[in-house]
Amino acid sequence: MFDFIRTNQRFMMFILLVLVLPSFVLIGVSGYTNYVSGDKDLVKVGDSAVTLQEFEMARRNQLEQLQRSTMGRFDPEVLNNRPARELLLESLVDRRVMVDIATQERFSVSDAALRNAIANMPEFQDNGHFSAERYNQLLDSAGLSARDFEQGQRGELALQRVLGPVGGSAVIPATVVQRIQAALTEERTVRLQTFPVSEYEKDIVITDDDIQAWYDANKEKMAVPDQVAAQYLVLNEEAALQAVGDIADADLKNYYEQNKARYVTSPRVNVSHIQISVAAGASQEERQAAQAQAEAIAERVKADPASFADVAKEESQDVGTARDGGQLGWVTPGSWPQSLETAVFALQEGQVSDVVEGPGGYHIFLANQVEPEKGETFEEARAKVEEEVRRQLAAERFADLATRLTDLVYDNPSSLEPVAQELGLEPRTVAGITREGLLGVEDVGDQAAAASVDRAIFEDPRVRGILFSPSVLNEKANSGVIEVSADTLVVVRVAAFEPQHVPPLAQVKGRVEAVLVAERAREAAAKAGEQALAALREGEDTELTDAFGTPLTVSRIDTQGLAKPVLDAIFAVDTGELPVYTGVSGSQGYVVARVEAVQAGAADTTLTAGLDRELARSWGSAEERAVLQEMRQRLGVSRTPDAEEVLSGSEG
Repeated sequence: MFDFIRTNQRFMMFILLVLVLPSFVLIGVSGYTNYVSGDKDLVKVGDSAVTLQEFEMARRNQLEQLQRSTMGRFDPEVLNNRPARELLLESLVDRRVMVDIATQERFSVSDAALRNAIANMPEFQDNGHFSAERYNQLLDSAGLSARDFEQGQRGELALQRVLGPVGGSAVIPATVVQRIQAALTEERTVRLQTFPVSEYEKDIVITDDDIQAWYDANKEKMAVPDQVAAQYLVLNEEAALQAVGDIADADLKNYYEQNKARYVTSPRVNVSHIQISVAAGASQEERQAAQAQAEAIAERVKADPASFADVAKEESQDVGTARDGGQLGWVTPGSWPQSLETAVFALQEGQVSDVVEGPGGYHIFLANQVEPEKGETFEEARAKVEEEVRRQLAAERFADLATRLTDLVYDNPSSLEPVAQELGLEPRTVAGITREGLLGVEDVGDQAAAASVDRAIFEDPRVRGILFSPSVLNEKANSGVIEVSADTLVVVRVAAFEPQHVPPLAQVKGRVEAVLVAERAREAAAKAGEQALAALREGEDTELTDAFGTPLTVSRIDTQGLAKPVLDAIFAVDTGELPVYTGVSGSQGYVVARVEAVQAGAADTTLTAGLDRELARSWGSAEERAVLQEMRQRLGVSRTPDAEEVLSGSEG
């Protein structure tokens, strides 16, 4: 079964997210209305309620989904805030409303509709067709019976009938679609004049009184969140390499010899030959005659090696090479019989061999080119060999160290020192770690985790989450071994905790000054831009109009890289009389836009294809929300005092 789960992870995710998890919130349509937990009611919905137990179960369910989808890298603190709790509670209320309406109106789903819906689920199909075998396998692997699964699906389909027809029947008139498409593709030709903040910063003067006044009025903006300093140990490739120690020369030499081909290129010879063949069953006389013929040829080509190719064409009985002048190509050690290799590798370039007896008869060789052995001797390659051996040993050492690290951390829960001494690891300390991220050097100094070589470790939300977990934060206990990546393990503990606070002015004076300079420079840029805009609207001035850049043709689809506020201003201005001027202020300065022409854009079928369907879908969603709101009013939805405690995070 476990093999099946591993090889069908996508299907199992489907089962968990689509089939199993909804049951935490909805146990069938009829079962849901009878669900009684006896705990606190958070929201009254008609005669039923959303309870604290349901809410907490849904929160755990939500967190498990996010942890699974992010491979455990999701930071739970992202959901630990009022907006996230509000969103979850409202989704439970909406679902309860639909359950109650479906129950009151007796919405049901026929067996045929249920079978058709299940058969069309791609997770249960094989080659495009429903597979009963796959269906049963997936349900068995998830621990579900067909009856329970089908009952849950019947409930889900019944709920879809509450709002499904509302959204599915939404239609956008063709004229509306055409007008929206025209608005999206309309083109305006503009030229821009910018008043960048950077040009005004140099003229800004900030006094100590200015800094003090801003600090007093904006202390909350300077607040530093809860933070910890962390002591930690890292076991990675570097640590494993250091743990290897010295390697004996004999081991290095042995590795070099076993892997010599990686450091040394074997010698090779480019050869030609002349062959006088001897049949397998030839008599002694025939063999002697062939040898005599070969020796005569050898004497001939030794006297004139340049004639070797011509003689080979005339005399060689190796038909395959004779026409090419006896060319055999490159020969390397180990590719020929030993007797032939001995003769060939003894030749100098351009030298002809004596007659050599070998396969097929007698051979005469010519060395066309000779390349000696190339590469590094052991001493030359020693550093490279040692590095490779050390890395291989480190990989083995890493696995051993990882096991010992786990055991030692378990045996020494209140200190990292014994672990560090036993494994030869260096304890390190960094500061400025918050639940949401890392503070900069300007906030915590040189020990800032954001400036350390191990920054990536503390950017991992899992590591930060563990540092702020109750056992690690409050009890100052060691964490377990955290696998940051396949080759990096870390153990952390809280060295110091500093609650949220506002730093003294002396510590943040530079930041406050920078904020004031930026604010006043933006104001100066905006003032200059607005003055220019007013002058242009009163009457065009050549000096002012010449400051505009080259024309750009923009549309709501093709923005030409313009920021949204600038684009919005360009398309909001009345173009009844051209040219027309508009301006907008932003973080980088002030922009004046001169709209010079307006024209209808060509319909872009790629970008506007399916626009009618997207608009209908959006309109359908809006209608669903309106109907759902009406249903909430009809049933009566009201929060209890307990809901406020849950939403504020003060429950329990």
